[in-house]
Amino acid sequence: MPNRYYEKDGDLARLQGKTIAIIGYGSQGHAHAMNLRDSGLNSIVGLYKGSKSWKKAEAAGLKVMSVAKAAKAADVIMILLPDHVQSDVYEAEIAPALTGKKQKTLMFAHGFNIHFKFIKAPANVDVTMIAPKAPGHRVRELYTEGVGVPCLVAVHQDASGGALLDALAYGKALGCLKAGCIETSFREETESDLFGEQAVLCGGTAELIRAGFTTLVEAGYAPEIAYFECLHELKLIVDLIYEGGLSYMRYSVSDTAEWGDYISGPRIITEETRKEMKKILAEIQSGEFAKKWMAENRKGGRKKFLGMRKKQETQPIETIGKELRQMMPFLKKKKEAGIPQA
Repeated sequence: MPNRYYEKDGDLARLQGKTIAIIGYGSQGHAHAMNLRDSGLNSIVGLYKGSKSWKKAEAAGLKVMSVAKAAKAADVIMILLPDHVQSDVYEAEIAPALTGKKQKTLMFAHGFNIHFKFIKAPANVDVTMIAPKAPGHRVRELYTEGVGVPCLVAVHQDASGGALLDALAYGKALGCLKAGCIETSFREETESDLFGEQAVLCGGTAELIRAGFTTLVEAGYAPEIAYFECLHELKLIVDLIYEGGLSYMRYSVSDTAEWGDYISGPRIITEETRKEMKKILAEIQSGEFAKKWMAENRKGGRKKFLGMRKKQETQPIETIGKELRQMMPFLKKKKEAGIPQA
């Protein structure tokens, strides 16, 4: 059973007086920068010149500078950029700041670039991870409520001898130790995260929704009805599972639905499906997926990726969904916040 850490295990004094550079100001970046600042630590933000987030960060009362300057000024550098751009930014603007005698820490919220060796840190640098298990807006929201979200902690390289303690201090400042922090490794976090996204959370779920919708529509049922049954109501089920697990979901739905769960679920997720899941995991473990994804961004110009995105955005389920969501005023708050509804 992995170690678990809580508030008593984190000591903010380890990071007080140090400068923590948050590289990137997206979903996670803004939450990390503000939570650390509100916990009494010196957090600054590193962005590329011309970034639309520059003024947003300054408006939040944060000190903003170029990535290179932020990395040079920092004792701790937390990289919160998209996976496919991290290594390029690291080589060009962060690595030069790690060559001096000053003891520094390189941090991540996802192990992709370290585990697959797209980023190789100098031997004299601590390399750690604090990975909140929630989107950035939720990390910030629960921090302000005095609660916090659970997180994962990992140490890839302990040059100072205190890498874990420093990471836990960071996790405490972020608010995560109030909920609890589970120890893992860069390998375990990266491979399990990629598998979960591809086989279940994004790839598996999206394909299951589309398949169910298409089956009903091709059988003559109205697209509107198919949308409600195969997509809209999914949130109701997921919320029940999120709150109390599969058993609570089954307790909460009708006996008819529970019976259908037991007899039909195994006909959808078959032995063939499980074999394919194992193949997907093997491709992740071998680094094949990571190499293909990085090649798509570096050599492919993202043409295949953007083409698939465009194709999916025009699927019938997306078209009818956009229309039906106009009937749901409770979604307008999200629309106004800039979350795409199409």
